[in-house]
Amino acid sequence: MSTAARREFGAGPLSRGAALIYTLLVVELLLLLCAAPGLVALFALERHVSNLPLVAVCAVPFGPAFSAALYALHRQRLDLTELHPWRRYWRGYRANLAGSLLVWVPTLLWLTVLAVNLVNLPAAGVPGWWAVPLVLVGAGVSVIGVNALVITSLFTFRLRDVFRLAGYFVLRTPVVAVGTALLLVAATALTIVASEAALVALASVLALALVRGGAPMIDIIREEFVKADELSPGR
Repeated sequence: MSTAARREFGAGPLSRGAALIYTLLVVELLLLLCAAPGLVALFALERHVSNLPLVAVCAVPFGPAFSAALYALHRQRLDLTELHPWRRYWRGYRANLAGSLLVWVPTLLWLTVLAVNLVNLPAAGVPGWWAVPLVLVGAGVSVIGVNALVITSLFTFRLRDVFRLAGYFVLRTPVVAVGTALLLVAATALTIVASEAALVALASVLALALVRGGAPMIDIIREEFVKADELSPGR
């Protein structure tokens, strides 16, 4: 089969759709594998507010696993003749392990502190209206944390610059911030209505939605904040 024929075979809409489904399935399986230690412990925990700190600890492995999914899906090639999602995933996992943990762990810590305070408002005798600013702060931390995870998954910056850019793009690209917030609301609702397992099962789809929805932010970072000779290998 000639090269031209091979390219034509993998370029149609059905082929591209099949390639996308295959990529999502492979990335999902690898994500579950990398996050398995924390997920097993998480599913064994009783769903009680007293276990919130333990839930955060169990969620730590999910950060690097999700970061690798962002990397792999951002670099996906929807060509049936050139599908290697597992290679891109492992490359992203190795490259982003340290950086993603430096972003993910502080975000989890902030959200855990806010959640513990929120659920203990009645016991502390604090007025109920305090829940509003706590929820707003939690939403801000979540959106900035997700922005930071996307940035550190696709680019190489110092940690403080990652968080600066994450906060800056909340205002620079509000459509991305709103889209991220809506995805987080949907993910939270799914977890409450169904379970954590339902959310984890759709983790690769969520990663794809973040990559596609974050395209304006990603493009601006590449054009305005990254020099050609500063791009890390493979990114």
